[in-house]
Amino acid sequence: MKRLLKIGLVIALLYIALIPVYLASSTNSVSCKGVSVDLTDSSDLHFVTKRQLLNAAYGSSGKMTGRPIKSISIPAIEERINVLRELKVAEAYSSIDGMIHIYADQRNPVMRVMPESGGDFFVDNEGYVFRKRNLYNPRLHIVEGNVNITAAMLSGVSVLDTAIKNSILKDIYFIVEFIKDDNFWSAQIDQIYVDKNNEIDLIPRAGSQVIHLGSAENLVGKLRNLEAFYDKVLPEVGWNKYSVINLEFKDQVVCKRR
Repeated sequence: MKRLLKIGLVIALLYIALIPVYLASSTNSVSCKGVSVDLTDSSDLHFVTKRQLLNAAYGSSGKMTGRPIKSISIPAIEERINVLRELKVAEAYSSIDGMIHIYADQRNPVMRVMPESGGDFFVDNEGYVFRKRNLYNPRLHIVEGNVNITAAMLSGVSVLDTAIKNSILKDIYFIVEFIKDDNFWSAQIDQIYVDKNNEIDLIPRAGSQVIHLGSAENLVGKLRNLEAFYDKVLPEVGWNKYSVINLEFKDQVVCKRR
């Protein structure tokens, strides 16, 4: 009885070990039936289309349908689609029915950066930078002025990474994250500007004044003072009396008249 159990166990182990080999052999022996693309968030984000993914997957080799699966390099497909920096995840695999599957997940942008030196970029919720390449303009906070997009950022290093030194974009990222998660400030603040001294200005949606933040230090306290100023002072004197509202100094709101 024990001998029969051992034989059964050996057969089961051989079956488990040989199934992947059989499946791989079966898959390689069939012709490609087509390419299926699963692009998540395609109804909300429009950085990349399914057509762009297919074109990147095909590369210079042309369409794959009808070709033996074993002649198609899945790693090469992944390498080509990963060139699209707008993608957070890009994977490819083949199935036993002869289909090649492409799965892609687009990056979720939190701000648009337009440096005065030129260029147009998005920064996603993980701090990754990618170029704006089409007409799609999601509603985001816009950052302009003295902002430097480095080669390291464009090669895939997050602005939050410790390898990125002396970049004000890290401070801007945290300012934007705070603003967009607060209903009041998200409705109030439209743009962020960095001047030549690396000091930060906030541009409100309503009114024509500039809010001078200075640095990102004590952001919560500065915005608390500004909210109190909005509630108690501006309704009395009028929203257009001041050209600059300066929050740079601790526990003070200093205004410049027009």
